Amino acid sequence: MSTDWTYPEIELIISDYFSMLHKELAGLPYNKTEHRLKILPLLKNRSEGSIEFKHQNISAVITKLGGIPIKGYKPRWNYQKMLEEKVAERLSGEISSLELEFTKFTDDPILKITQPSFEKWIEERPERNLVHETAPPIFRPIKINYIQREQQNKSLGNSGEELVIQYEQWRLNREGKSGLVDKIEWISKDKGDGAGFDILSKNSNGTDRYIEVKSTKLSKDTPIYFSKTEFDFSKMHSKDYWLYRVFNIADRPKMFHLNGKFDDFCNVEALSFKGYF
Repeated sequence: MSTDWTYPEIELIISDYFSMLHKELAGLPYNKTEHRLKILPLLKNRSEGSIEFKHQNISAVITKLGGIPIKGYKPRWNYQKMLEEKVAERLSGEISSLELEFTKFTDDPILKITQPSFEKWIEERPERNLVHETAPPIFRPIKINYIQREQQNKSLGNSGEELVIQYEQWRLNREGKSGLVDKIEWISKDKGDGAGFDILSKNSNGTDRYIEVKSTKLSKDTPIYFSKTEFDFSKMHSKDYWLYRVFNIADRPKMFHLNGKFDDFCNVEALSFKGYF
């Protein structure tokens, strides 16, 4: 029977995670298996799988706090309260160096994109789980939401949208609808943000397809951020509204797409409110 991780075990695995995180943010090579095997004898009858799962828990905490997690560890949300507290403490202790690393990651422009094979570009959507939120930590060491900041990187957004336009051209040609290719419009570039979607494409039957593109250098499980305008537009045009989620864009870009309004395919959380007097 598994037992909760003890304070010394949590301290050890957080140190191991942050060692890998610093290397990843700096673009240095490291081996996750070597890290697991190194700390395995220091833990109390833990398996490699349990170590992997705890690393994923740490990714969830860092994601919740707005930091940049290790890309290869999918966030797992059912973590101990103690883990959240200790990760927050570690972030606070290293905030000066981490903020520099996070900022570089989020703000660096995309210089070159590996052209994907559109035949193999689409992946399955992430598994939809209800996020098990624990109580907020005593303090929030990260003042900037770096995951949201990365999504606001204009170079990143333009690169993702350009890939989606190329994919839409390929899709329509493959479906024998080459006459519709010239109907594709890059709305966010030509007319500006605020329309509620980025690209106007066409469905096979000639009707409009409204595409909102969200791009990230991280994994497909990374949360997205969207405006009230985008949310409202998705509800008004849910039949023809599509989210195209481009991920891993700086290495080997992949994508999944979803049709409908946002609360049809993801768990929506309100982050701010507006008050009138």
